[in-house]
Amino acid sequence: MDYFLYLTLFGGVALSIGWVKHLSSKLSISYPIVYLLIGIIVYQAIDELPWTSPFRDQEITTHITELMVIIAIMGIGLKINHPFSLIKWKAPFMLATLAMFISICAVTGLAYYWLGLGIAGAVLLAAVLAPTDPVLAADVQVEEPSEEKDHPVRFTLTGEAGLNDGLAFPFTWLAIALTASASQSEGWLLEWLSYDVVYRILAGIAIGWLGGKVVTYFFFNLPDKYRISDVQRGLVSLSTTIFVYGVSELCHGYGFIAVFVAAVTIRNYEFQHEYHNTLHAFIDQMEHIMLAVLLVIFGGALTDGLLNALTYTHIAFALLFLLIIRPVAAWVSLMGQQISPKHKAVISFFGIKGIGSFFYLAFAMKEAEFQFAEELWAITACVVVLSIFLHGLTAATVIKKLKI
Repeated sequence: MDYFLYLTLFGGVALSIGWVKHLSSKLSISYPIVYLLIGIIVYQAIDELPWTSPFRDQEITTHITELMVIIAIMGIGLKINHPFSLIKWKAPFMLATLAMFISICAVTGLAYYWLGLGIAGAVLLAAVLAPTDPVLAADVQVEEPSEEKDHPVRFTLTGEAGLNDGLAFPFTWLAIALTASASQSEGWLLEWLSYDVVYRILAGIAIGWLGGKVVTYFFFNLPDKYRISDVQRGLVSLSTTIFVYGVSELCHGYGFIAVFVAAVTIRNYEFQHEYHNTLHAFIDQMEHIMLAVLLVIFGGALTDGLLNALTYTHIAFALLFLLIIRPVAAWVSLMGQQISPKHKAVISFFGIKGIGSFFYLAFAMKEAEFQFAEELWAITACVVVLSIFLHGLTAATVIKKLKI
């Protein structure tokens, strides 16, 4: 019975995406809000649907959210219209490094001294909340490959979402290491720096670049040279995502970084090439379907005890994080950039949190035992829900008024 209910539910969700996106745009709200509410209503109304709380099965949650994030990261990389360079990408780099580091330090301090989560739990919460989400931030990201340059605000937020998901991983491993630091040798911190920070990041970059070069050769260069157009299918974008991610993880590199680097490498091959639109259109459709389904499940999880451990203190922390910590960290990191104050304010405010945070949390819980596990899930879920509504109700209006 559960199986056929799921088929019906998920098929209906997939069929509804076009209309829901159309209607939500007319109302100037983000469509994730609609699917989150659908999930809450459906799971309240249908008793036969099984439990959905992610902390009850970290393994399944890890793999589902993992797939969602890498598909979103590939989609982001394939639609950025700025040629890659350290100078032109300085703003998103600063957000993905300095702003993220400031945020991690601030959240760690608050989570340890105010929320009392312990040092490992505090670092984990900071790592989980540090990256902006590549999945839910579609309303403020660049839209699709084109010959025109992206608006600086959209480009900066899109680049940040692509970069910092992988760069948050070392801090997740740091939290995992801290759970066992008492029983480890004195050199565990140096090992973390050399292996989890340096090696894994460099391995992800190298594998992603090489994977992107292979794809451009076999699916751009050779087909153009020999006029073979029937191999240029949209499925290549999904296949590349899975393949590059798998190779990187097998080599113990950061797969999120590898996927983004591969996507940007592909995008930087002849910007006006028509095949870029085919690749992006396919991965974009996959992303919308998976996101809608996951948001329905997340809505169900909210009715199934995910927020049971939430307190008023946790809610205050979530609001402080979204309204103060992220905006201040982003604003500081953008000082000196040639971005107008109003655009800087928009970039700072829209630090959207979502599915990526669930992946990091589930992954860490799978790797080690953390105290206050239910509290960590409740706080993270609270931040994501508030972000969905806070950013989802304002993004379309801000974008329209500022003509971004």
